[in-house]
Amino acid sequence: MGQALQGDGLTTKINVGPIHPSTHGVLRLVVELDGDEIVNVEPHIGFLHRGVEKLMETRNYMQDLPYVEKLDYVAPEAYSEAYISAVESALGVEVKERAQYLRVVLLELQRIASHLLWLGTFLNDLGHFFTVFMWAFADRDKILRLLQEHAGARMFYVNMRLGGLNRDVPPGFEEEVLSVLGDIEKRIPMYESYLEKNEIFMERTKGIGAISSHRAIELGVTGPVLRASGVNFDIRSSKSYYVYDKLNFKPQVVSSGDVFARYKVRMLEMKESIRLVREAIRHMPPGDAVGMPIRLIIPAPKNKEVRVYRETPRGELLIYMVAGQQGPYRVSFRSPSFINLAALPEIAKGAHYADLFAILGSLDLVIPDVDR
Repeated sequence: MGQALQGDGLTTKINVGPIHPSTHGVLRLVVELDGDEIVNVEPHIGFLHRGVEKLMETRNYMQDLPYVEKLDYVAPEAYSEAYISAVESALGVEVKERAQYLRVVLLELQRIASHLLWLGTFLNDLGHFFTVFMWAFADRDKILRLLQEHAGARMFYVNMRLGGLNRDVPPGFEEEVLSVLGDIEKRIPMYESYLEKNEIFMERTKGIGAISSHRAIELGVTGPVLRASGVNFDIRSSKSYYVYDKLNFKPQVVSSGDVFARYKVRMLEMKESIRLVREAIRHMPPGDAVGMPIRLIIPAPKNKEVRVYRETPRGELLIYMVAGQQGPYRVSFRSPSFINLAALPEIAKGAHYADLFAILGSLDLVIPDVDR
C-alpha cells in the first residue's frame, strides 16, 4: 500500500494506492509525513471518471435512471429517488400520497443497509473485527432481501417512476419489514456493547481525526461527518420532503467530532431509521402507489431550472437540472463523498500514519460518487 516518494529532506512522502475497488474505490493518496505524523494528505481522484453528467444529456429522463443509481452503488435507492424527484419538479408531477410513505420506507431501509455496510468495512479497515464484519453483512442481507422483494433486484433497483413507484409493495411486505427491523434493533446494542467495551476499538477511534463544528461548517462537510461535530443539520428536517415532518424526524448529533463520534452518529441513525419506518408503516394510507409508465414522457418547459436537496446516507446531495423537453439539457451533482473527501487533508493533519485508514474509513466515501 505504501511507497516512499521523494521528500524535502525534513519530511517523507508516502504513496498510498491507487486502492483497489473492493476497499474504498480507486483512490490514491500522497501522504506527507514528519516521522509518523501526518503533515498533509493529497487525494488524487479521476480513476473512475465516466462522464456521467454529460452522458445524461444524451438520453431521455427515464433512460438516465440506471446511470444515477451507479453513482452511489451502496445507496442506489437514494440517488434514484433524488433524480426522479428532480424530474418530477421539472415536469410538474405530483407524488401520490401512498408513494410518499413508501419512498420514505425504502429510503430508510436503504440507509440502514448502507450504514451496516459501512460498519462492517470500517471495522475491516481497522483490522481486528472480522467477526463484527460478518455480523453486519448478515444483517444487511436481510434488508437487501426486502428491497429485492419489492424491486426484483438486490443492488440496482430502478424502481422509481414519475409520481410513484414501479409497483406497489407485495402483500405481507409491511409485516416482514417490521419483523426484520425488530431483529436488527436487538442487534444494534450488541454491536455497541461489543465495540465500546473493546480497548483496541476505543483507542483507534476516541480522539482520532477530530474536527470542530466551526471548521466542519467552513469546510462544507455534510451528513454524519457534520453531525458528529455537533452541527444539527439534516435535510430531512431543514428542508423536509415527503412525510418526514409528519413522522417527527429528529437529527442525530454527537459533539466530539472524532472517528468515534462519526461511528456513533451512524449507530444512532440506524435506530432513528427503524423508528421512522415503523411510523411510516403505521400511518400508511391505502390506495395506489404506482407511477406513470416508463414509456410516457411529458414534455417539460424548456430551460426550467430545478434544484433538489436530499439527505443520502453519506450526506447532503444537491441535484441541479436544466430541463430539456425530453431529457436534461444540463444536470450536475453536488455529491457528499466529494465534499467530505476534500476535508480529509485537514481532518488527518497531525494524526499518526497508522490512524489514516481509521479516519478515511470514518468518512464513508463512495468513489464513483466523487468522480462521476
